[in-house]
Amino acid sequence: MSADSVNSDTSITVYRLEACPFCERVIRLLEDLDLSYHSRFVEPMHSDRDVVKRISGKRTVPALIDGNTGVIMSESGNIVTYLEQTYGPNSETSTEKPMEEV
Repeated sequence: MSADSVNSDTSITVYRLEACPFCERVIRLLEDLDLSYHSRFVEPMHSDRDVVKRISGKRTVPALIDGNTGVIMSESGNIVTYLEQTYGPNSETSTEKPMEEV
């Protein structure tokens, strides 16, 4: 799945900048995990990102809100780790069974 502007059931929201490599890292992982998400593009000027500061306490992007778990976080490395642990193939929420070794 990709950015979802039609489906109001999307529980994950990512605040991001266009062409931001840190933001793209998070977006690629969301797509690899086939998670639906909503993108919110923010102001390019760091000092104008009040909406991000209200949400995460920082003006940095990416910032993520996971409505499924109530988690709000920033910093791409932290977000990637969180998504892998929460929604990755080895997470408790995963419905996929690990492949057995041959």
